[in-house]
Order: sequence, then structure tokens, then C-alpha cells
Amino acid sequence: MFDRLGEKPGLKESETMSIHRLGALGLAASLAIAGATGCATKVYVRNQTAPLVEHSDQLDSKTADNNRQIHDVDDRAQSGIKQAQGAADSANESAQNASHAAGDAQTEADNAVHRADSLDSVVKGLDSYKSISNVSVTFGFDKSVLTKDDRDQLDSFAAQLGSAKSYILEVTGGTDSTGPAQYNYELSQRRADAVVQYLASKYGIAAHRFYLIGIGKDKEVATNTTAEGRKQNRRVEVQLLSNMGDQGAQTASNHNGGR
Repeated sequence: MFDRLGEKPGLKESETMSIHRLGALGLAASLAIAGATGCATKVYVRNQTAPLVEHSDQLDSKTADNNRQIHDVDDRAQSGIKQAQGAADSANESAQNASHAAGDAQTEADNAVHRADSLDSVVKGLDSYKSISNVSVTFGFDKSVLTKDDRDQLDSFAAQLGSAKSYILEVTGGTDSTGPAQYNYELSQRRADAVVQYLASKYGIAAHRFYLIGIGKDKEVATNTTAEGRKQNRRVEVQLLSNMGDQGAQTASNHNGGR
């Protein structure tokens, strides 16, 4: 039986007080330990979470930088694409304009060059024109391209045109008898065009001075039964005609005497 609450019978008062003090000290120590543990835990949590927070902030910063770089690259790419598209559109427009200009120039050239079946139908007063000189160049089979020998002959012929007055050039294209008639007419025209383009571009001869006649195989200058004869028929003849009479003839004579 206890005499008083918490005290055993027979204990002295001093012993009882000692027990109470020990209990109080134990409780205080427990509370101190608990408090110290709590503080240590908070410090640990702060130490552990701070790097995580810092790392998270770094990741956010890097992510933002990466996003900005991606946007910058995308902006530059879009700008480059727009510039390239603009350049392509400009080049395409220039090409179209050049094509139209070339087409217009070709149309004007075609209109300026006289094309007919005969000079009689386009040249008034043809009887007053006299033949001053001529040259004939030949082409390969089914060809309409001038050879070096052709160009040399045309160069010699064109040397007299600088001093010629009031003249026209009759350019007659022909073919051999091989192939359809319509194809040969077209081929003879292409051959005559090749001669005109060469003389006009190199010597600046005005287009209106040319009179083109494509006769195809209609007017042969040699027999078509031999290879040599067919070669002679694959030709373009250029006649220099002038209505200056004796003066024109004298010009050609002086030129021929100077060679």
C-alpha cells in the first residue's frame, strides 16, 4: 500500500524527492533529445531539398534557354525559307520575262524577215535589181547546222556587204529528194534560217534585207541519183542583189579584185 500517491510506504522524504527529480530530469532529457532530433531532421531536409530546388531551377533555366534557341533556329529557318522562296519566285519571274522577251524578239525577227515562195511576190521593181555576187554552203544529211567551212565561206561573202548600197539578200534553202516533201520544205527553211541568223548576228545586217525562200527538193542543182549530187542539193544559196546598177557591180568587182 502506498501512503501517498506515487510513494511507497517506508520511503523517506529525501528518497522520494530524489525519485521525483530523476523523473523530471529524464523527461527533460527526453524532450531535449526529441527537440534536437527534430532540429537535425529539419536541417537534413533543408540540406537535401536545397540542391534539388537548385537543380530544378537550373533545369528550368536550361529548358528556357533551349526553347529560346529552338525558337531562334526556327525563326532563322523560316526567314531563310522565305528568302529562298522569294529568290526562287524572282528567278522564275525573270525567266518568264526573258522567255516572253525572247518570244517577242523571235516574232519581230520573223515579221521583219521576208518569207515567200519567190522574190517576185515581195520585191517591187525586181527587174531593177542585179545580181552582184553569190555564195553557196552545203549541209549534212538531215542537218541544218553550219560547219566551219560554211562559216568561212559566209565570212568571205559578207566582207563586201559593208560597202554595198541599196541591196537585198536572197537566201534560198534546198534539200535532196530523200524524205517527204513537206518535211523537206521545213528543213530547207531551217537551213536558210541558220544562214540568216549567222550573218545578222555577226555582221549586224538588218532583218528587212533578207528574203528567205524554202524550196525543199523542188529545185535541184545536181542529180539526186548520186551521193555527190544529193550533197550539192542540200544547200543554201545567198544572192547579193542591188538596184544601184553599175555602181553595185563596180563595188563587187573591187571587192573580188582585192582578194
